[in-house]
Amino acid sequence: MLRRALLGLAALLLLAAVSLAFWEPLTAATPAAPAFRPGDVEIARDRFGVPHIFGKSDADTAYGIAYAHAEDDFSTLQEVLAMTRGRAGALLGEEGARIDYAAALLDIEGTAAREWPGLPADVRALLDAYAAGLNHYADKHPGEVRLAGLFPVTGRDVVAGFVLRSPFFFGLDSVLETLEGGGLPPRDGGPALSGKDGKLVPRELTPVGRDPADNGSNAMAVAPARSSDGATRLVSNSHQPWTGGVAWYELVVHSGEGWDFAGATFPGAPFPLLGHNKYLGWTNTVNRPDLIDVYRLELDESGRNYRFDGEWRPLEEKRVWLKVRKGPFVLPMPRTVWRSIHGPVVKSEKGAFAIRYAGMDQAAMVTQYYRLNKARDFGEWRAAMAGQGVPATNFVYADARGNIGFFYNAMFPDRPAGFDWRAVLPGDSAAALWTKTLPFDRVPALVNPRSGYVINANNAPWVAAGPGDELDAAAFSPLLGIEDDMTNRAARLIELFEASGQIDEARLKAIKYDTAYAKSGYAKAWIDRLLALDTKGDPALAEAQALLRQWDWTLDGKGKGDALALMLLRPAGGRHYQRQRAPDPHVVLKDTVVWLQEHFATIDPKLGTLLRLRHGEGAHRVDLPLDGGNDTIRASTLWDEEPDGRLKVRHGDSFILFVTWDRDGRVHSESVQPFGAATTRPDSPHYNDQAPLFAAHRLKPVLFDPAALRASGARFYRP
Repeated sequence: MLRRALLGLAALLLLAAVSLAFWEPLTAATPAAPAFRPGDVEIARDRFGVPHIFGKSDADTAYGIAYAHAEDDFSTLQEVLAMTRGRAGALLGEEGARIDYAAALLDIEGTAAREWPGLPADVRALLDAYAAGLNHYADKHPGEVRLAGLFPVTGRDVVAGFVLRSPFFFGLDSVLETLEGGGLPPRDGGPALSGKDGKLVPRELTPVGRDPADNGSNAMAVAPARSSDGATRLVSNSHQPWTGGVAWYELVVHSGEGWDFAGATFPGAPFPLLGHNKYLGWTNTVNRPDLIDVYRLELDESGRNYRFDGEWRPLEEKRVWLKVRKGPFVLPMPRTVWRSIHGPVVKSEKGAFAIRYAGMDQAAMVTQYYRLNKARDFGEWRAAMAGQGVPATNFVYADARGNIGFFYNAMFPDRPAGFDWRAVLPGDSAAALWTKTLPFDRVPALVNPRSGYVINANNAPWVAAGPGDELDAAAFSPLLGIEDDMTNRAARLIELFEASGQIDEARLKAIKYDTAYAKSGYAKAWIDRLLALDTKGDPALAEAQALLRQWDWTLDGKGKGDALALMLLRPAGGRHYQRQRAPDPHVVLKDTVVWLQEHFATIDPKLGTLLRLRHGEGAHRVDLPLDGGNDTIRASTLWDEEPDGRLKVRHGDSFILFVTWDRDGRVHSESVQPFGAATTRPDSPHYNDQAPLFAAHRLKPVLFDPAALRASGARFYRP
């Protein structure tokens, strides 16, 4: 009897184990595949493996974009698609399940479903074609599919990906993380706002959950009047992770319907997100306007109703099951998500808080990016920008006619006066609930300044073109929540442009690869504090101070003290960017000296010995010296400490693009990536082939002209 019972129990346990291993795909919704069938699609690979996609129609081209990207990084594309379906936890475990919870809380799937029918027909066709290209690759390579039931995907899934990721670029992830952890989030984006008298109210702000280098990028444009050869120039220098779901992927597209564009995109996007066509181009940097408001709700005893304008209203309530992979098993984890009239609601020990943010419940960004790609002049480009689908990020623009411009793009909430919009707001009154955003003409913008250049490096928009050509901060309401930050990169760019006179191609490249710190601002104040420390009782610290006094304020890897300065400046730069007080200088100096001595037996190793570009293993491995630092124009901002003490950079300068329109309006461009076009395919010749160029400050040609591409010996094929 006992033996029979034990066998029965074992059978039940085996059945449970098998069920946990296989149940999740069986419960996943499987939509119908898009009906799109490609007409004429051709892919060409240049000598660096960059895909050039040719299509009879724009939709054909989008189909080819998906297929080419899958050839190079199908693994990451699947992770992005799993997030849009609420199945990231089944693929990635607990980290993915947290994303699935955020997607459920923000009602990403519902937003995509509601918005899809209202998107323009050509946009829907483009998105469906892109999805069809992914499905085609999955059908041809079933052995590479990481999650059963993930395919087919649809154009609506592509929309959901945009809706999910857009608000995280202006800090929604930090707010959610803080509220979920039982805290109250300080507001990001600048000084506190008070609508009572329309003035800024200073108080310390401490954004939570951000790495100091999470938000970065440099952008610059130079007008013909400032160029030695009458050319217009644009530099795209985004700082992104080097791998993963928001790593840049370079491509060039050509369509029989007039879509010709060179640039880069993210996994899951059916078009370039920055770059250039024949007529114009743009690039982006992250900005930090206050686009998120948090409301404290008053709940009744049941916790299911909230007070609003003197009445009790029911919270919308939905039970969701998160799928969390644990080894071979996928465990179902129940969560409840709530929503009020304000937006998503998070409950914690401190109460119930509703979140309202720019771009909530809309998907117009997919239309805006597509229209920007197809714009043929400044007027069409500005008309696409006025559509205000992209909730945030700065745009720096240039074109063949010599126009340049900086746009502090944001969907500013139309906030009424009378509240401190940086504090937690009362959730019981309609008076504190904004319902619309301001039009594009309220966005700070600087077009064709007399200085002949515009720049941005994640700094306040008022500093963009040099003294005498800046925007007047007083002309913009503090209720917009615009940041008032200054980065070392911005200070250096202004210094270099102001000192440069007429600028040619070589000078612009020298500016972009500058590794210096300005002897002003937080860097100067921090170095002064380190040098003022009393180190008489500690010879090692005194030696470090002496070395720091010899440092030449650059991180070019050539002078003495570069490695020491890199490690000392990063904590101060991070605190400055996060708007926190500077760390204890004695602690930082002591810890840095001990760390350098432990790993290198000296406090003055060569910077290139410490800071490395590393990717791959064995025969596929590349290991090269790097320069630059956390807040230098040549940016090496995030790294992992390796077992040998070297710092493996994983974030900073990423896709770099130089674009030139000559005095006759003809365009040519150069670019480079940290690794190559196929960063997750070790057997590809393009896994690391750009790394030596990237480390050496060199670029490769972008073969935008199809005739030049064919003459180069590119490989053409059909997917």
